[in-house]
Amino acid sequence: MLKDKTISMIGTGNMGEALVSGLISSKSTAAENIICTDIREDQLESVKEKYGVAVTTNNLDAVKASEIIIYAVKPQIIAPVLIETASKLDMSKLVISIAAGVPLAAIESCLKKKLRLIRVMPNIAAFVKESATVVAAGENASQDDVKMAMAIFDSMGKTIFLKENALMDAVTGLSGSGPAYIFLIVDALADAGVKVGLARQDALFLATQTVLGAAKLLLETKEHPGKLKDMVTSPGGTAIAGIHTLEKGGLRTTLMDAVEAATKRSQELGEIMTKNFSNNS
Repeated sequence: MLKDKTISMIGTGNMGEALVSGLISSKSTAAENIICTDIREDQLESVKEKYGVAVTTNNLDAVKASEIIIYAVKPQIIAPVLIETASKLDMSKLVISIAAGVPLAAIESCLKKKLRLIRVMPNIAAFVKESATVVAAGENASQDDVKMAMAIFDSMGKTIFLKENALMDAVTGLSGSGPAYIFLIVDALADAGVKVGLARQDALFLATQTVLGAAKLLLETKEHPGKLKDMVTSPGGTAIAGIHTLEKGGLRTTLMDAVEAATKRSQELGEIMTKNFSNNS
């Protein structure tokens, strides 16, 4: 599906490079089919040396030469980058944005033309090829466009398609921001291990591996988390004593409130971004 397509990566920072690495290591496409751009020439030289891709500081040339364009720049600068490259964007190209918090409506208001637009929300686990990624499509994107986008992002984790663009803020609140919640939980578990006598290094390893193992068990068994929780909690045992304390402390409510707060903040930022895009166009 991707092997005969030229892909341009507009912005090759951390997330852009993670995507290049995933595409090549998964053999989804060949290095010679990827063009990377960035304002930092030293970064481009590093990417070229590591992966053998073509590089340029000229965004317009990269877009002109590609069938698939991925905008992997920071949200604050995507508007001018889109405007810079707009003359070479048309319905013959698949346009993908991974700029966090930038709705498809903002991109459309900026470019004012019909395009096959896809918005993608990966998360930081892309760096270890375990991203939880969500793909949402604009009205002119086809099913094949969605399949291509999912094939690209499957190279750095697992991807799902979201039918309703309006729910992308909820995705940001859950999986986009979610790693931060888990890092905090792991840090707290490690602190708890130290409190009860474990060495810091051992406590951190055990907390991290426990979260990884629990997540893998959920993914591979596809069992409801409540059922797996019940398998661990024997009558009058240690796990149920710990769970009682977590429930007493309001862990569920706190996590739900965190996702809701992050979702609302994403909505606010999206509205600001849409207004800014309209002003830039």
